[in-house]
Amino acid sequence: MEQKVSTNRRALAIATAGLMGAGLLTACISSSAVASTVPELVMESSPESVITQDFNPFVPTAPIYGMGATGLIYEPLIEFDLAAPPTYYPWLATSYQWSNGGKSITFAIRTGIKWSDGTAMTPADVVFTFQELIKYPDINLDGLKILSVTSSGNNVTLSFATAQYANLQDIAGTAIIPQHIWSTVGDPAQYTDANPVGTGPYTLATFTPEGVTLKANPTYWQTGMMPKIPDVYFPVYTSNTGALSALYAGQIDWTGNFIPGLQKDFVDTNKAYHHYWEAPGSSNAFMPNLHQWPTNQLAVRQAISAAVNRTVLADEGEAGLENPVLNATGLTLPTFAAWSGPVKSLTNSATGNPAQARSILKGAGYTLKGGYFWKGGKEVTVTFVSPSAYTDYAEVGSLAAQELKAAGINASFEGLTVNAWNADVSDGNFSISEHWSNNGLTPYNLYDNWLDSSLVTPSAASGDYERVHNAAIDADLANLAAAPTTAAQTAALAPIAKYVASYLPVIPVTTASEWFEYDSDHFVGWPTQANPYETGQPSGTNLGAGAGTDLVVVLHLSPRTSSY
Repeated sequence: MEQKVSTNRRALAIATAGLMGAGLLTACISSSAVASTVPELVMESSPESVITQDFNPFVPTAPIYGMGATGLIYEPLIEFDLAAPPTYYPWLATSYQWSNGGKSITFAIRTGIKWSDGTAMTPADVVFTFQELIKYPDINLDGLKILSVTSSGNNVTLSFATAQYANLQDIAGTAIIPQHIWSTVGDPAQYTDANPVGTGPYTLATFTPEGVTLKANPTYWQTGMMPKIPDVYFPVYTSNTGALSALYAGQIDWTGNFIPGLQKDFVDTNKAYHHYWEAPGSSNAFMPNLHQWPTNQLAVRQAISAAVNRTVLADEGEAGLENPVLNATGLTLPTFAAWSGPVKSLTNSATGNPAQARSILKGAGYTLKGGYFWKGGKEVTVTFVSPSAYTDYAEVGSLAAQELKAAGINASFEGLTVNAWNADVSDGNFSISEHWSNNGLTPYNLYDNWLDSSLVTPSAASGDYERVHNAAIDADLANLAAAPTTAAQTAALAPIAKYVASYLPVIPVTTASEWFEYDSDHFVGWPTQANPYETGQPSGTNLGAGAGTDLVVVLHLSPRTSSY
């Protein structure tokens, strides 16, 4: 659920300047100056029943991977800011350059870096990492189709059969591993990485069944941005309820959850220090089944879009923590504002209009009978399905069903188990369902996930759940993927976005948040809407294998005072 960026060299300069302005590359206190009395930073990202001592960055099912600790140990070539794309930060690589029409990418590998065991990191480690992805497909988490990887001096070049502009995040977000350790483990996916050796700002201090503590790496390679927090603790909570209780009790500094009573139960209890910022990473949309009556009818989809009150769905269904999507193309704003020029004028109603929905259906030859519209002897009946456990989705579906009834559509909501919902959406056995979309550095991920027919096989779908089969749109998506600059991407995006607005293969309703709540009593420097240097969602996995927001945010944080 990620990726993609402009290859504009000016973008790299701007991103680097922004990083320096934010203080990441400026001088700060060294690790030796960190007082031993500074409290540990407590992070919670994913409740887990049982954890094992395994920091393997290529096993996303490992509990510690989901908790976010892995992302402070293993680093990528580039870090990305999904709150303000296409911003990115050079990391283990100082720069990159495309060639051969986007079929090759060369990274300049930074010198002077050491693994946490004191061994020098070299371009050979980068080559080895990507060769492992070629050799062992089970660790190629993003399905990168790498033809070859070579090095020359400090440069490492990866080659592909097709243009890869849209896959920069997947490529450069890969966790780099030390060859001198991993070359003897066989299949990396089967390796239990109990004592990880990385290049990151933290190393393993202690592991217990109750939690994991990482300690600052005293030899971290970025001497101008040494971690200012000596210890980071990842406690184990077996449920969201336990994690929220700990947050309310002041036992967690940083978390990321959907919290329905967030303002009342958290913020209002300590307005000076309790904060949140749910950056819009992508867009939630209703997925209508395009191969089933009545959602395969354009007039019905238009009526649904006209009838739903997106403000109510955001305020009540999503507890005000997500915003209504008012651009008819579904483009997530302000996140993708840089690409919005040609489609700014295409808008949805914020409040919904049942009368307009009824007018649309009447104009298309539907007639009212018994309070609901009919056509061809069939009633316009739809059922929203979502997992009951996804309480926000369940509430949105219930509210939308009520709104459609007012427009003459016989709508209902059915709550399913997560497994049943996943199976039904994948199999196409549903009427209409809300679903998130993919985030990333450009809008490509958003629309590719919605519309790419290659994501649907005869037996299942991993995207395009509504089952669009449109050769012209597939070609437009390919053009968008191959566009090298923001300007070229904006032009390539326009026909795709306008297709969504007019044909409604999906019906966008609210933004999809990067959940982020924090207690600033002990630490300052958090990302905010005014300073969106990162999304703040505490995860070690959302930018690529093993690299997430944790790394950038932690290096911005410092103790609130020096009095600890």
